[in-house]
Amino acid sequence: MPRRDAAHPESAATGPLGGLLVADFSRVLAGPFATQILGDLGADVVKVEAPVGDETRDWRPPEREGVSTYYLGVNRNKRDIVLDFRVDEDRALAQELAGRADVVIENFKPGGLKKFGLDYETVSATNQRVVYASISGFGSAGGAHLPGYDLIVQAMSGLMSLTGDPDGPAYRSGVSVFDVMSGMQSVIGILTALRHRDANGEGQHVEVNLLSTALAAMANHSSTYVAGGEIPFRMGNAHPSLFPYEPLPASDTELVIVAANDRQFATLANTLGIPGVVDDERFATTDARNRNRGELRPLLVEALSTATAADWFRRLTEAGIACGPVQTIDGGVALAEQLGLEPVVTVGEGDDAVPMIRNAITFSKTPPQYRTSPPALGEHAAELREWLRKPRGVA
Repeated sequence: MPRRDAAHPESAATGPLGGLLVADFSRVLAGPFATQILGDLGADVVKVEAPVGDETRDWRPPEREGVSTYYLGVNRNKRDIVLDFRVDEDRALAQELAGRADVVIENFKPGGLKKFGLDYETVSATNQRVVYASISGFGSAGGAHLPGYDLIVQAMSGLMSLTGDPDGPAYRSGVSVFDVMSGMQSVIGILTALRHRDANGEGQHVEVNLLSTALAAMANHSSTYVAGGEIPFRMGNAHPSLFPYEPLPASDTELVIVAANDRQFATLANTLGIPGVVDDERFATTDARNRNRGELRPLLVEALSTATAADWFRRLTEAGIACGPVQTIDGGVALAEQLGLEPVVTVGEGDDAVPMIRNAITFSKTPPQYRTSPPALGEHAAELREWLRKPRGVA
């Protein structure tokens, strides 16, 4: 169980991680995304910012009432204090916070916090139960000097070589996928280390880097090279092992269609009104369809041209074929609402209320909490400074 400090300002917080104190020295995306998840589950997250603030505060447009929506998207359920590590008193308060914390999370360049006495070795010397999570771009060994930007990792990991048209340039993903995934990996590592601490009484150092996350996340493509000795290449929206498994044009817009086995393909062909293709030896098996997709694709496109994407979505779904129209994000949110997934939550009250995407996890007994909207820079500085100046255990 998390330990509880009697003087902890939010020691009465509920949720599965209630009473857990997280010192958040991270910024931008991977770390803040991780700590937001921990905050949703009840942890008391103290976000520590330099006087200039988290860079994402100024990443606008887009914005909501003058505040970057990038920052708003990953910083709910946190209290905020500004500490300048170059100033003796502020540095001492940061060290005190790390000394009291159950979890410390940071994404400075490896070794960057050592000069401030906030590195794992220094913190754990007096706080032996601390779970200290470090997020970097390329690890703390040979890649320690390299800056950890998601785009750079997308390029150097090979992801961009897989994204885009076969004869066109490489493209980045439209989302900072490895930052987000590294944040998730950090949460997994932190919760695992806390489980170990509960059983053995000892904390540990959890390290996550974007490159390792990328190679693991590319799953079957990484395996193609590591296990098969082949280098995957970009195929636009096509899948290397399945066809159809891509967007195909209907009469008005594109519809993603998936037929992952022979039975599904037969159902698709019958619903499209071209049952004869099932008996054609060029298309009779998954392997044959992959090898002869150039001949099969025009037949599917011709059949789809007779109705709209919405029409085919309804008919194919009723037939049991997985499919979906290509939408913008507003369409994705609307779909989630139609399906009863309640994707949007309002966090905060009054003028501070911010609509946000909810935590993705649903629990039957311990639902995520949305207590406070993303904090202003230094919003909770007075109460936190007062608390950190008091001896531990004094209310």
